[in-house]
Amino acid sequence: MKFQNQVGSIVAMITPFQEDGSVNFAVLTELIERQIREGTDAILTLGTTGEYPTMSHEEDTTVVEHTIRVVDGRVPVIVGSGSNCTATQQKMSLLYESMGADALLLIAPYYNKANPEGMYRHFAETADKVNIPCLLYNVPGRTGCSIPVPVVEKLSRHEHICGIKEASGDMSYAMKIARLLGQDFAMYSGNDDITLPIMSVGGSGVISVFANVMPAMCHQIVTDYAQGRHAEALANHLKYLQLMNDLFIEVNPIPVKAAMNMMGLDVGPMRLPLCGMAPANEARLRATMEEAGLL
Repeated sequence: MKFQNQVGSIVAMITPFQEDGSVNFAVLTELIERQIREGTDAILTLGTTGEYPTMSHEEDTTVVEHTIRVVDGRVPVIVGSGSNCTATQQKMSLLYESMGADALLLIAPYYNKANPEGMYRHFAETADKVNIPCLLYNVPGRTGCSIPVPVVEKLSRHEHICGIKEASGDMSYAMKIARLLGQDFAMYSGNDDITLPIMSVGGSGVISVFANVMPAMCHQIVTDYAQGRHAEALANHLKYLQLMNDLFIEVNPIPVKAAMNMMGLDVGPMRLPLCGMAPANEARLRATMEEAGLL
């Protein structure tokens, strides 16, 4: 399944765990089938929402293998292979490519950060080594640094870099990236609440947390906007905006896993340092879920 010029809703998949903390592969299969059945356009595994920072490389590999096997080419599979160690990023990127990943998500180097040249080389030298499309991942709230626009501009010309997941929430930054968009370089919103604003400046859709809860609706919103049904897309986006926001009432993916458990999807607990929601926040999320007709 080729990932190129993809327009649509890309779910940032949670990783379901058993009560003992091990990966629940039976539930993962059910979640993947639900996403495909309800129209999700591509699946991202090992993103922030998938809790990969608390998983071993061996667990990462088994989750990727399972996801690729269950999807079986029906939609593209994107794998988060990023690291703040460029050598590790390159190693994992090559591994996931060999396993059948359709594209890779490469995060900006967190904690150690980098100057512009180091940032450029972190991405470019990884993209040099693989033969599948790579998405940059700009999320300064997590990494402590933003990918400078001139670095994005230079990277946008690399044959294996096909776009950016823009999760800064800064529309001024997104507008500058919008100047770079074209047939070979796309932008995806990394924040559900501004999917339509991102698409209005040329974005191709969303890499979504909300899609874990309402995959069909997320797909519909993005498809309606992409096909010119802007009023319909806006109406649904505003209808579920409170839910999108409440899925971030605590650090992601705590609320989305709580929401899915409320829905009976049995995704299990988080791994420390993430833990269950504060009671007041859980009550607020439950009320929003009830208002949305999900409970």
